[in-house]
Amino acid sequence: MNRLVSIVLHVARIALGVTFFYAGWIKAQEPVDFARAVANYQVLPYSWNFLVAATLPYVELLAGTLLVLNRRVRPAALVLGILNFVFILALISVMARGLDIDCGCFDPSGQGHTTALEALLRDFGLMVLVILAWFSRKRGPARHYPE
Repeated sequence: MNRLVSIVLHVARIALGVTFFYAGWIKAQEPVDFARAVANYQVLPYSWNFLVAATLPYVELLAGTLLVLNRRVRPAALVLGILNFVFILALISVMARGLDIDCGCFDPSGQGHTTALEALLRDFGLMVLVILAWFSRKRGPARHYPE
């Protein structure tokens, strides 16, 4: 792998990790606001909104931390890719139903307003980072080092 590709993959992994660590941290600080933001999507039963708000931030924190620390990169990228894909589907649903809600990604209190289209475009960019992070770890034969 040439040096430029290696640097791009490394930066993508770090950027994805920091982004999801930050998003998880913000959501974990305001779980009630985040539950409200999840409920605004109108796709889950009421009680599930609180379950998502109580667990999702910590999944994002863990996966983001693993990416930044360059540990378990592929599993972390896979989890974030799945979460991102589900969120893309939720955003498409919101747009199709004509709902005007804030995505709740980086400000669960809803004080800033990110439209569904803006969040969708951002998530497509994040999906590119997920793919790049996946490829930042070359899969190959196990390395055996002499003792």
